[in-house]
Amino acid sequence: MISKLALLIALTGCATTQAASTPCSGKKGGISHCEGSRFVCNDGSYSASTKDCAAYLGGLIDTPQKPTPILSDTPGKATTGQTITRSGNILKLDYEGFTIWLDCKERAPIKFRYNAQHDTGSEPRASDFELDPNVPKECQQLSAKSYGNGYDRGHQVPANHLDFSATAIKQSNYMTNILPQTSQMNRGAWLHTEEIIECYRDIDELLVLGGVIWGNNPADDYFLQSHGVKTPDAFWKVVVRGNGDAIAWIVPNTKDATMSKLDNYIVTVADIEKQTGESLPITGDARTKKPQASWLVPIGCNKS
Repeated sequence: MISKLALLIALTGCATTQAASTPCSGKKGGISHCEGSRFVCNDGSYSASTKDCAAYLGGLIDTPQKPTPILSDTPGKATTGQTITRSGNILKLDYEGFTIWLDCKERAPIKFRYNAQHDTGSEPRASDFELDPNVPKECQQLSAKSYGNGYDRGHQVPANHLDFSATAIKQSNYMTNILPQTSQMNRGAWLHTEEIIECYRDIDELLVLGGVIWGNNPADDYFLQSHGVKTPDAFWKVVVRGNGDAIAWIVPNTKDATMSKLDNYIVTVADIEKQTGESLPITGDARTKKPQASWLVPIGCNKS
């Protein structure tokens, strides 16, 4: 009888010529675990493979594997509730309550994911921004200081959705979760998406996915010298309710991306996949349906 270890070696030791047909190959970083019959890759995406994950792996990793933390080469006290795994230039940062994918080459967060659950916390928002003491220096921005020039330190995952935990609040202010956002966009259309999530998480548990669209506009890369990071052209976000309904936006990183214009930025999930190359865990009509308007903020919703 073939042992499970031998089977795993056989499955993972495929020749290079077979890599193209292997689920989660290449930049996806290999298989993380199964969700039913689907492959979940180490970069957080789903594989396009039509193979049955559980059958393919013989039941070896039908639950997420505990990652092996990498060691930090930066000083500082390690925080709790954090695990870091690496695949090439990409670090997967599992913070308390949210996950960030950090591109060491860009020194920047490129994708995030979290579940927004019923608001039961009231931890205050942290005022200080810091570099993550557990992430290698070469993967982080050069400074935690304000960007200036009309740009905010814009959160990818907002602190307000993590107010169940002082640790999570602190981690949300690490520069691994921050990118330059125009103040009008950060306090306008982007904030509106956060307020919608804040209100609807008390109605239904939400899956929230998002990330960056870099574009190709070196004229606004004001912070390469001070922070080592480019200025994104836009940001995308997808929110999925428990009943399967989804809404998606691509919000331009511009001064005119105000709160009242959010509906102009509604797209389909398929549009985001096409523009970013991501494979998002949304299926059926929710992938291609484009709502006419953003979800209404209920009267009396507590946005704090």
